[in-house]
Amino acid sequence: MLDARPEQGVVGEGGAEGLLRRRMEGHFPHVAGLLPQAVRLNGRTSQVRGQDRPRADTTADARRYRPLQAGRLRQGMTSSAIHALISVPTAAEARRIAHGFQRKSNIPQILGCIGGTHVPVLPPGDSFKEFTNREGWPSCVLQAVVDDTYGFWNINCKMPGGAHDAKVLKQSALFALAHHLPKEPREISRTTVNLFLLGDPAYPLLDWLIKDYVRSPNMTPEQESFNAYLSSARTTVEIAFGRLKSRWKVLLQRSDFHYTFTPHVVATCCALHNFCENESINPAWIDEAAVLEQELPQPGMSWYHAADCADGQTVRLALTEYLKSNFPLRRHE
Repeated sequence: MLDARPEQGVVGEGGAEGLLRRRMEGHFPHVAGLLPQAVRLNGRTSQVRGQDRPRADTTADARRYRPLQAGRLRQGMTSSAIHALISVPTAAEARRIAHGFQRKSNIPQILGCIGGTHVPVLPPGDSFKEFTNREGWPSCVLQAVVDDTYGFWNINCKMPGGAHDAKVLKQSALFALAHHLPKEPREISRTTVNLFLLGDPAYPLLDWLIKDYVRSPNMTPEQESFNAYLSSARTTVEIAFGRLKSRWKVLLQRSDFHYTFTPHVVATCCALHNFCENESINPAWIDEAAVLEQELPQPGMSWYHAADCADGQTVRLALTEYLKSNFPLRRHE
């Protein structure tokens, strides 16, 4: 499931893109012929040949972030490949993901970790303020859900950098279609708990999206321990963003292509990331990306302060009781 769906594409055979295509022909023949290769995404250039145009639902804002009129391009070369590599887990896949997260974090029923990161853009002059994030540089927000192996199964890249994470969520297809996510209910601490996402305090507490307890002098040791376990599990999404940007440094640098093309680039990078996660990542790339990110530091988290959902509170309490009864209490650093 994704909200950044490039519509059309033009492919080529040269360089790393051609190598990736040839490798995929051996592993994913139904996908290899569809991957976009007109965009060089290694951070050295932002040249685009035969530009694709995103659909209206990839826009940063329904009024301002509208797609350009595209010429007649070859059809179906990009969207199908991206959807083949980024999709909502099936019931069987969801069970495997939950098992993987529980093995790593001790928390049952995690379907994925949700988080956001900012991608630099060259914004339109008449809406620069909308795109300016809390660190003062123009961006669009990539919201993503990752599984236990750092793979993206949902992405959204249609909101400008000035938007709060909770607003990005509520404007996404994920929020609108959350009732269609795999449920796989399980009895935990005498409560029926469906599969859910883990988020940070910037998100609302929902029955399908669980976040930390608000830190306060009245926090119990069990609540603090829950926060510690949750925080440890949630690092999965931060690691995934780091690996994504280490491979595709175009996501770390302000590029000169039109801002309406950014969702296309982001979606392509996320799809290629999922394919590349079959192999290890070069540690030198991670170091290089860390240096580049210092030039445009990510905005800090802004808490969501609205009232918590009662069903979300019930699920969180059941998980707190489960962790207290089965694992040592931990301190949240």
